[in-house]
Amino acid sequence: MLKVLLKKQMTEIFRSYFYDPKKNRARSKGATLAYILLFIVLMVGLLGGMFSYLSYSVCGAMAAAGMDWLYFAIMGLLSILLGAFGSVFNTYSGLYLAKDNDLLLSMPIPVKVIMTARLLGVYLMGLMYSGVVILPAVIVYWVMVSASAGVIFGSLLLLLLVSIFVLTLSAALGWVVAKISLKLKNKSFITVFISLVFISAYYFFYFKAQTVINDLIANAAAYGEKIKGAAYPVYLFGSVAVGDGVAMLLVSVVILLLFALMWILISRSFLKIATASGRTAKKVYKEHAAKQKGIHAALLSKEFSRFTASPNYMLNCGLGILLLPIAGIALLVKGGELISALNQVFDTETGITPMLFCAVICMLASMNDMAAPSISLEGRSLWLLQSLPVTPWQVLQAKLEVQLILTGLPVLFCSLCIALIYPYSGVQMLLTLLLLLLYVLFSALLGLFIGLKMPNLVWTNEITPIKQNTGVMLALLNGSLYAVILFIGYVIVGYQLGFSGYLLCFIAVTLALVVLLYRWLKKKGGQVFAAL
Repeated sequence: MLKVLLKKQMTEIFRSYFYDPKKNRARSKGATLAYILLFIVLMVGLLGGMFSYLSYSVCGAMAAAGMDWLYFAIMGLLSILLGAFGSVFNTYSGLYLAKDNDLLLSMPIPVKVIMTARLLGVYLMGLMYSGVVILPAVIVYWVMVSASAGVIFGSLLLLLLVSIFVLTLSAALGWVVAKISLKLKNKSFITVFISLVFISAYYFFYFKAQTVINDLIANAAAYGEKIKGAAYPVYLFGSVAVGDGVAMLLVSVVILLLFALMWILISRSFLKIATASGRTAKKVYKEHAAKQKGIHAALLSKEFSRFTASPNYMLNCGLGILLLPIAGIALLVKGGELISALNQVFDTETGITPMLFCAVICMLASMNDMAAPSISLEGRSLWLLQSLPVTPWQVLQAKLEVQLILTGLPVLFCSLCIALIYPYSGVQMLLTLLLLLLYVLFSALLGLFIGLKMPNLVWTNEITPIKQNTGVMLALLNGSLYAVILFIGYVIVGYQLGFSGYLLCFIAVTLALVVLLYRWLKKKGGQVFAAL
């Protein structure tokens, strides 16, 4: 029974490799094999290669400085971090709040068997993510420094202990996430916030990684002494891999005790959390008059509710809402230094610097593409909108205005921030604002046009029309292409017309495209929508 449940767990995790949600059928053996090979290439080739290169960069210098334990401590902690991050949300959804909990618990299967199968699934996922870091580190050390019996035994023991600790940490964090999620009313904004925090942390460490590595190698001995004094457990943890018997015994005992404690706590709380139905606050009925909304307001409210209810929709189609204000504030703080640096690179008379700012704002605005998947997201419920006593254009207009509002306001804010730090003339500022707002309108119209031309109404997971959609990809590429053409065109030939003259030409072309798209959407677009 345990083997069957574990197979079910792993099949659910990799379900998309075996099942095509768009066509609602199993994938062919060739397609499944291709997906598996692609996954292996990404995990082993990309991630494994990246951490292999990191291990190669650090290992030799640290071993030469007698800091072998520090090398394994760093790579071990990185593997724990990646392993826990990669499996914690799988723990939350797969261990505690799985959709088939009621079905499995109603069967004659012991609760501990279900819990063990779920934990083994979490363990294998954590092992995969942590192993892609620690295994290359171990192999690099064997090749570059030593492969003695003690080192081989110690490093393999470290690999095992890391995987067990990742399981313990993932289960504990997953328990916290599950408990919190049962108390929350609006989970979508919490999910978006947590995702953005992790994305920000990733890019921060990514850009700081090389500086940190160089500093660590140059001062390995000094940092090693500080860690021995202030964080002795870290020293013991790294010493496991180099064959230190005392370290192996102490670290093994501590990690196994933590695992045993986690097992006891989960055994006592698993059934309660798995059968919980979430927050059920008692409400007292209060009579109040309902406010009547007009057709346009009701449709617009419906579109905003759809956007804010989906973390996937907000994260993948609304990142510009956050990035544009951040870019504006960053320019207010560091804009003077940036302008001075750009003016040293480009001739101040050519106007390349303000044109670059304009292109960057367009590029950031292109990350908002709510209109492109909005038709497909209706899915099989599209008939509800088609059956309402409203015109197709009223429906399309509401979808269009969501992107216009959520993109236009951040673009205005970012533009005003640039106006405060760059000495635009009145005409230049007016033309810049006009072009940027026209681009916002153009990108929304184009996204809706593509969404009508390339709809995907047959899906089982909303991530399909949001991320796995050719139309969305085209909308993003067209938005980026617009910004590139705007800047490159000015650098090559446009500067001869002057900043204002070139903007006027680009405004005229953009306005013509906007008129064409608007007329098509209002006339033929409504017919296409009604016929879907």
